[in-house]
Amino acid sequence: MAKAKTAYVCSECGASFTRWQGQCGECGAWNTLSEFVIEPASSAKSGAGQARSSWAGRVDAAEVTALRDVSQDEQARVSTTIGEFDRVLGGGLVEGSVVLVGGDPGIGKSTLLLQALALMSATQPAIYVTGEESLAQVAGRARRLGLPLDDLNALAETCVEKILARATSAKPRPRLLVADSIQTLWSDTLTSAPGSVSQVRESAAKLVRFAKETGTSVFLVGHVTKEGGIAGPRVLEHMVDAVLYFEGESGSRFRVLRAFKNRFGAVNELGVFAMSDKGLKEVPNPSAIFLSGSSTAQPGSAVMVTREGTRPLLVEVQALVDQSPLANPRRVTLGLEQNRLAMLLAVLHRHGGVGVFDQDVFVNVVGGIRVQETAADLPVLLAVLSSLRDRPLAEKTVAFGEVGLSGEIRPVPNGEERLKEAATHGFKRAIVPKANVPKPGQFKGLEVIAVERLAQALDAAG
Repeated sequence: MAKAKTAYVCSECGASFTRWQGQCGECGAWNTLSEFVIEPASSAKSGAGQARSSWAGRVDAAEVTALRDVSQDEQARVSTTIGEFDRVLGGGLVEGSVVLVGGDPGIGKSTLLLQALALMSATQPAIYVTGEESLAQVAGRARRLGLPLDDLNALAETCVEKILARATSAKPRPRLLVADSIQTLWSDTLTSAPGSVSQVRESAAKLVRFAKETGTSVFLVGHVTKEGGIAGPRVLEHMVDAVLYFEGESGSRFRVLRAFKNRFGAVNELGVFAMSDKGLKEVPNPSAIFLSGSSTAQPGSAVMVTREGTRPLLVEVQALVDQSPLANPRRVTLGLEQNRLAMLLAVLHRHGGVGVFDQDVFVNVVGGIRVQETAADLPVLLAVLSSLRDRPLAEKTVAFGEVGLSGEIRPVPNGEERLKEAATHGFKRAIVPKANVPKPGQFKGLEVIAVERLAQALDAAG
């Protein structure tokens, strides 16, 4: 078999060269040349005698189809047997989908996928491809976790062509395939080292093509950089159907699986797990782990109802306000955007009459969760005010609402679902925007206080 021809293309200007060089001769950029496979000219003029792939039957010619004639049948999904995993995937695994799972080293990516594959292999033929561990290490981990191994197959290989050949010749043909990890795979059509931009892109492209043409569901494990993004080319996240990130605070046994991209479900969906000696366990009531275990209210603490995907979550926001010895007081946030905190403090001073310009302000979201929606504005300001006055909020009080620059309290989506979650967990008071107030008597035992301005919210908080 003739080796495929390659070229080196500049990622800045697109110029092509026959060999690698440190500097692009066209735009002058350094270290921007990446290796690409050149498709032979005959492939563009494919005829009846063109060679077909050995592992898929391809359509000879694409046809233009009116969208009204396209079938609207719902895509069949396969349960991973792990409820929180199914939630993040959008209700289960879609046939032929490619899912990229990223996270810090040791966070539990391989453990989660090994658990899912072992449980699904009883009904879905599966192959666990490992490029980082030996088969003995994978089997030892599975036995420590107490997983069923009768129907689970494994393969220690890093050449993507050999992996696809083994998967094609396996009897029965696998319906699930895990590649752990994509950074260790390489293609023999390229000369660059495994883990390089070219190898990651080419290996992922071959696996994606295999998944779409055979209907095999593929999981790709991805390493992350120190900035928290998936290592390798950014195009990797565009090629796959779903991108999931596994997150967790060091020293905490809780893990959060978050969807950042999902063609078959909601983005920002959240799944919560707890790491144990038997692997990852589902957390059926995530709100409970994000709330403080203290039986009495504490100054600087406020409870909010945030929404992650389709799930409302009760989260505790803590604030610490202290006299600053610095000319420029510090504004530190964990789990919130720092620039938004600075804006909220300015609104608190201008429309609430409370200034903290000579105070250090620290804000933390308990449990390591990151809140990105604006519903956190009001509880953050209530926590800051509580810490400044050293006076706790009334017990069993929950709050949510967006704070505008003119001091108005704006409504947030799904207000009734948030109030229902608060009532379920025994909260007695809720400070919410006026537009989010439910019908009278809808939530018995929950006093809903409607506010339109920040000053009203501060008075309601006491």
